[in-house]
Amino acid sequence: MKSATGFFIVLVAVVAVVVAVASIFTVGQTEQALVLRFGDPVAGRGLVTEPGLHFKIPFIENVVLLDKRILDVETPTQEVLAADNTRVEVDSFLRYRIADPLKFYQTVGDTDRADVQLGYILNSAVRRVLGDASLSQIVSGQREALMGAIREQVNQQTSKLGVAAVDVRIRRTDLPQQISEKVFSRMQSEWARQAALFRAQGTEQAQEITAKADRDAVVLKADAQRDADQVRGAGDAERARVFAAAFGKDPEFFAFYRSMQAYVAGLKPSNTRYVLSPKSAFFRYFTLSGETSTPPSSAAH
Repeated sequence: MKSATGFFIVLVAVVAVVVAVASIFTVGQTEQALVLRFGDPVAGRGLVTEPGLHFKIPFIENVVLLDKRILDVETPTQEVLAADNTRVEVDSFLRYRIADPLKFYQTVGDTDRADVQLGYILNSAVRRVLGDASLSQIVSGQREALMGAIREQVNQQTSKLGVAAVDVRIRRTDLPQQISEKVFSRMQSEWARQAALFRAQGTEQAQEITAKADRDAVVLKADAQRDADQVRGAGDAERARVFAAAFGKDPEFFAFYRSMQAYVAGLKPSNTRYVLSPKSAFFRYFTLSGETSTPPSSAAH
């Protein structure tokens, strides 16, 4: 009898523990919970957003935990035809949060299936919006407005899923490989043409500058030569005037001075030989008599 009573007590304790455990659930800091009774939210406490320990009716109510953080959806690179018939490869992503947990649970169930559907929605919105824009608009400062339009279209379709798109970003926009190579080749040709044009213009300007510099150098040399000739002529005239004045004052000293200059110029060491008479007028200042006479007008060489 005692053994039966003990077994009954143990059984009741086990059942009590199981019931206690089944009636308790925990909500984390980054989570929110749906308390459902036969698939419907419990009135008054169907949504739990406060973290901590909470209670439910065991075996009748069940709890679904959902993330309340901002979640990301990454989509593979897709090719989009722009409005100017240019094909571009677009890499985009979506950030969203669960705005209506009950609708989210009823429509998609969990985040894995939600990511799949949101990826389809994002790709469709990207194709629609970028298909109405040109390549220059996609890669220029209008990209922010295009991303805003994509986010609006995504929100229009995700509201029925209980999801709100927080942000949509175009991470990368490139031309396909073949088109990129053609564009790069065309750019090379264009830059080569411009470089050749600049070199031709530079050569033309260099020739003009060189010709002008040569012309200016000739003019400067001519002016300098003219001024030098004028100064030299004035100097020669002054020299002749001084010599004439000196000759008029002392003809004998002038004749002596000219003879000394003739000696210096004529008796330099060289291969030239002179055959002159000692009594020639050329050597008249070498005579010992010291006599002076007016030199003849010519001498034999």
